[in-house]
Amino acid sequence: MSNADIRRLDREIEKTRKKLEAVRRGEWWPLNGSERRAMARALASGAYQVTRGHSAGRAEERMDTTGNAAEMRLNAELTALHGERQRLITEAARAKAARKSSGWF
Repeated sequence: MSNADIRRLDREIEKTRKKLEAVRRGEWWPLNGSERRAMARALASGAYQVTRGHSAGRAEERMDTTGNAAEMRLNAELTALHGERQRLITEAARAKAARKSSGWF
């Protein structure tokens, strides 16, 4: 495994970290399609309830739930990327140690 693979993973980790921060701030751009549709449905439902003179509490809960699900998805993705990065580093270190022990500097 090369340093290029590790750098590529570092870029992916950084992108995912930025997405996670944006979701925590309540931004929609990092959401996937189904999450965006769920947010839009909850927003429309809440607006309808408010215009009818009712509380939008349930719609707000759905938006919070969707945001939390997106946050969990991005956390899992970030964990997987970190694990893959660690695996690549370990593999590179083993290869380097094997080269050294066999006399291939």
